[in-house]
Amino acid sequence: MRKRILKVERLGRVEYAAALDIQRQTELAVLTNEQPDTLLLLEHPHTLTLGRRSAPGAIIADDEFLQARGVTVFETNRGGKVTYHGLGQIVGYPIINLSPDREDVHRYVRDLEEVLIRTMSDFDIESFRVPGLTGVHTTRGKVAAIGVHIARWVTTHGFALNVNADLGYFDLIVACDGEPVTSLKELLGREVEMSMVEDRIAERFAEVFEMK
Repeated sequence: MRKRILKVERLGRVEYAAALDIQRQTELAVLTNEQPDTLLLLEHPHTLTLGRRSAPGAIIADDEFLQARGVTVFETNRGGKVTYHGLGQIVGYPIINLSPDREDVHRYVRDLEEVLIRTMSDFDIESFRVPGLTGVHTTRGKVAAIGVHIARWVTTHGFALNVNADLGYFDLIVACDGEPVTSLKELLGREVEMSMVEDRIAERFAEVFEMK
């Protein structure tokens, strides 16, 4: 069986609203076979997104404070709760068709976790799953969040990996059921080049999803 092709698009810094438009266009192109399975890798300005399971009061800071810090807020159709996106964080939006051989939502989320766990191991960081929770964890806290949306077996939204992110922004929300958060920078004690991490994510994604 021939391996499917994975197209990787590195978009740099993109406003959240613009990224939603890119996802929608890409989703249609993948669904209609105009474009191969695609992994969008990018960075957002400071943004809080509310998933379908967000509770009232999930954002602790008031509107005035958020405006002063240049933080925008969006409601989204992805699963999960409130999430922070910002500078120094790699956001991955896989827009891939899970049909016909991967039509399993739970398997898809576990596969995304596997991509990130293997990426972390490339930087000699031990990470793992926590039963009952979504995302990738270390002994010093959660390093990556996952929230996905699937329609007609085409995926949108995805994952956020803290590389050099300012973790202070997570104090604006009730993050990850109160679990502490961490980053590659905090775990390694140095800044990490974002493009190097993107390289590993793309490689590991193709490996886990059996693409080229």
